[in-house]
Amino acid sequence: MSGSGELFEGLAEDVSPRGLVGGAPRLRRPERQQIGWQQASIDELVSADHPVRAIWGLVSALDLGELHDRVKAREGVPGQAPPAPELMLALWLWATIEGVGSARLLARLCEQHLAYRWLCGGVSMNYHGLSDFRTAHSDVLERLLARGVAALVAEGLVSLEVLGQDGIKVRAAAGAGSFRRRRRLEALEEAARARVERLRGELQTDASASEQRKRAAQARAGRERVERIAAAKARMADLEAERTRREKTNKTKVAKQKEPRASTTDAEARVMKMADGGFRPAYNGQIVSTPGTQIIVGIDVETTGSDRGLARSALEALRRGGIEPSDYLVDGGFTKNDDIEWAHERAIRMLCPPTHNKHDTDPFAMRPKDGPGMIEWRTRMASEAGQALYKERAKIECSNAWARRMGLSRLLVRGKQKVRAVLLWFALAHNMLRTITLRRAALALAAV
Repeated sequence: MSGSGELFEGLAEDVSPRGLVGGAPRLRRPERQQIGWQQASIDELVSADHPVRAIWGLVSALDLGELHDRVKAREGVPGQAPPAPELMLALWLWATIEGVGSARLLARLCEQHLAYRWLCGGVSMNYHGLSDFRTAHSDVLERLLARGVAALVAEGLVSLEVLGQDGIKVRAAAGAGSFRRRRRLEALEEAARARVERLRGELQTDASASEQRKRAAQARAGRERVERIAAAKARMADLEAERTRREKTNKTKVAKQKEPRASTTDAEARVMKMADGGFRPAYNGQIVSTPGTQIIVGIDVETTGSDRGLARSALEALRRGGIEPSDYLVDGGFTKNDDIEWAHERAIRMLCPPTHNKHDTDPFAMRPKDGPGMIEWRTRMASEAGQALYKERAKIECSNAWARRMGLSRLLVRGKQKVRAVLLWFALAHNMLRTITLRRAALALAAV
């Protein structure tokens, strides 16, 4: 090196911006083509405290002999073996908890989502089987609900002395445009029958195999449409009979109403006033639960928009199941004098607010037509003790909030019986979550 030369003479000038330390940012980017090895069972991929394990534990403890007896695949008999009933039950309970109400979506989750894959344990699923299982065993679901409540009562975790009832209106699968009046239904039925006859004739004359299948599918769709329209006409007869009954007590009000309509999509759905003030096709679900522990004791589905008079039918269903509460809490929409008298005769104290009339009279003042039940009810609701107990009714609305959280806002099934099955799934899933919470609280209390 010469004395006059520089060591780094001739290098390009550094033009990097001042203030930045180092070169370009270093990032971890996905490399989806790389090959890797995974040596782990599906059980090891789900954490030990994952909630799905608790649901599976509760399902595994259930007596599902009824569902096993209904399985047609038997040893020594040909036929494909279906998924185990306990697996199907656990899948739908976990799906309900996560707000999944579509059988197609559940089938995809069984392939893609780790928790559902853990439940399946390698058993393949298809949406047809999932959909059929969801609505085919309402009787078993109802018995499982009753047994679960009885087990909690036996453990001392739940008391059935005080119960409450609340309604929840759930949007039906039918669209508002599917509701027709009688004349329109008759015209649609005639057109549908004519189409079915035409397709049947084309099916007999067309020799092409592909066209045969196409015509057969069209004919089947036509027959199903005829059946739906016939169901709507049968429903129309019920609505007209109901209108005739209402005319006897309130002819002026009924005269102002338009001619009744029935849906050609879901004949049993009814246009109801919803919580937001709008009117949409819906079903009126009834949920009976315990205020303190928030355990659902019973459910039902009605096709009337009003809750008035529905307390008695719920109490009768509870009595058939061996449940007789001493106090029954409902909101003002359920208040009906006949129901209060009926409950009083059976030693059930109903707590519900009185109705306020346009004359602004004292709602707690005795009336000349009051029976012993009404007299006791007015005295009870006017007392501080009655008001304090009635405040517990607000707690039963937590079940409705959980129903909305679990996706019970829009139905994907049609018909009252299938809607009832969906509500039973929600009740079972809700009670399982509450059972886990109550048992953990009891263990924590015992450890103190």
